Amino acid sequence: MLGKYKYLLKNMGLMTISSFASKILSFLLVPLYTTVLTTQEYGTYDLYTTTAFLLIPLLSACISDAVLRFTLDKEKSPEDVLSIGMLFYLRACICVLVLVAINYMFGIIDIFNEYPIFFLLYYCLCLLSDILTQFARGLEKIFDVAVSGILSSVTTISLNIVLLIVFPLGIKGYFIANSSAFGITALYLIFRLRIWKYLKCHISKCLKKEMVTYSLPLILNQIGWWINNVSDRYIVTWLCGTAANGIYSVAYKIPSLLSVFQTIFNQAWTLSAVKELDEEGSQFYTSIYKLYNCGMVLVCSILIAGDKIIAHVLFANDFYTAWEYAPYLMLSVVFGSLSGLLGGIFTAAKDSKIIARTTATGAGVNTILNIVFVYFVGPVGAAIATLISYVLVWGVRLRAAKKLVSININLKRDIISYIILIIQSICLSVNKRSFMYIFEMITFIVLLFIYSNDLKAVIRKLRKKIGK
Repeated sequence: MLGKYKYLLKNMGLMTISSFASKILSFLLVPLYTTVLTTQEYGTYDLYTTTAFLLIPLLSACISDAVLRFTLDKEKSPEDVLSIGMLFYLRACICVLVLVAINYMFGIIDIFNEYPIFFLLYYCLCLLSDILTQFARGLEKIFDVAVSGILSSVTTISLNIVLLIVFPLGIKGYFIANSSAFGITALYLIFRLRIWKYLKCHISKCLKKEMVTYSLPLILNQIGWWINNVSDRYIVTWLCGTAANGIYSVAYKIPSLLSVFQTIFNQAWTLSAVKELDEEGSQFYTSIYKLYNCGMVLVCSILIAGDKIIAHVLFANDFYTAWEYAPYLMLSVVFGSLSGLLGGIFTAAKDSKIIARTTATGAGVNTILNIVFVYFVGPVGAAIATLISYVLVWGVRLRAAKKLVSININLKRDIISYIILIIQSICLSVNKRSFMYIFEMITFIVLLFIYSNDLKAVIRKLRKKIGK
């Protein structure tokens, strides 16, 4: 059992090095973005990137997910897996080029004709980086993934400073800096892993069919997550304007602190879930779920308590009001994280249909609630709709996961803690400053008490480990 935790913790450590550099340091640049860019420029950039994230799974058939899963399968040839992945990559790039050209010639969506070259560059480099990173993870070259993440972070930060301050290029500089980060990641992995040695002209048709069968349901899953994560920004833009979307989009920067842990854990967790599915892994799954849930709840509570303080430090000018949306978005991250953990179990079992169905259900609910809530209460309604949809996905996945493995958790206790977080979020917007922080501290202490047994168990394990 100890080896399982060692493997997970080692991968989490390397992912932490990579993700800390990319997420935390980029987070610290938020004051720069909110000072240099207008709310409209930030909203425009956000629409471009969120559209790219929609087209990536649609046009590539979610091939990067298949590249990871089938590279982990020791019976499959990594050369065949990557060659199939790159074939789909080329097809996707050609498709997006055609779409951009058609839109440019006929002016279908005017806003996407403002920076078409930057959109193409962002899309192609982002997808290439994703495929090569997933391939490296499948080969268990986690150290190289971590190094590529650090290089990406250094590139992002340095170019953002140069292109937004030294040479004030505005939104164009922002595009170049972030696209270059994907390019550096891809370039490093190409030479480090000697990618050219894995590429073949002739590929296995049987493997291609198997990979496509696995990845196609994930298109629905990715679109579902896209709807859950970013469709609210389109609806906010539609009903409230681009400037309002700029403020709403920057509100995601506070939950991104919580997302750092989510990203680190989920990347390492998928590797462990695959290894442990065929073993006596029920106790392992239960322990990890409890620990992960405890950590996410407590960190979320701390961030909700410090929401306004963080907003004061990070958000300049008109962006400050984004603090109103952040608590509900942070709660969404908690349930999204738990859903991702459960999704790792389905990935290990190669049951992508469950992943797709559950995500699609949440996406449908999210779309309907977004339109209704944003219409009546504005952007904060989008944040609440996103939260509700994530809760739904988590509930359905938890029930489905219990049919595959035994997960013994105290669900009543967890639900009580989630209700406390919701109350904490609501009270943040109505309490006076002097009373607010006292109340936030009390709720955090209550949550510590609720999860005291889980925390004690972790401390006991750490003591045993230190003792050995």
